[in-house]
Amino acid sequence: MIKYLLGAILALAIIGGAFDFKTTDSSWQLIINKKEAFNSVTNGAKRIFNIVRNMIPDSELADSAGIILEEG
Repeated sequence: MIKYLLGAILALAIIGGAFDFKTTDSSWQLIINKKEAFNSVTNGAKRIFNIVRNMIPDSELADSAGIILEEG
């Protein structure tokens, strides 16, 4: 279960553009932008939640569940 969750987070970060690849003749670099990774994972999770919520419109879960994000 944890493997799937980590895989989903990694996929959202890659899709969101959190990773940059830089290569030279002698080396390869993988640069991770932490702020961009957090934003892409957060936005992806919100989108997935909204899709699931819209698929279950008559459920009590859709009426009572919510995502609250606090910055600070």
